[in-house]
Amino acid sequence: MGQRIEPDRVALIVEDDFEVRGLAAALLEETDLAVVETASAEEAMDYLRQHAAEVAFLFADVRLPSLMDGLDLVRTVRHEWPWVRTVLTSGGPLNDRRGEVPRDVRIMPKPWRALDVLMEAEKAAQSSRHH
Repeated sequence: MGQRIEPDRVALIVEDDFEVRGLAAALLEETDLAVVETASAEEAMDYLRQHAAEVAFLFADVRLPSLMDGLDLVRTVRHEWPWVRTVLTSGGPLNDRRGEVPRDVRIMPKPWRALDVLMEAEKAAQSSRHH
């Protein structure tokens, strides 16, 4: 039996809705990235503080159930860990907060399309190989 090579790059999902998070995880497990799921920005930050070097892709919802929302999270990640390819998802319009989204963050409205998510994850996996 051949040994399974564990991926050394991670897709970090930040979504408080259990079903949506599970759907994103199932999708991202089809890529070369290992999948880590978190339900809040704080959980994601805890993970990043310890494992940021392994994270290639961040897939975060704007609305999160705590002091720090998804927009705060992606702004922090782009500043602290600029190599992490970042996608922000939203079920509603960002309106007055759109100007707060960093230029290089992709905004994906919900319901997102599986192919769009996979393409972003694949770009992250490709670029992380050169990181």
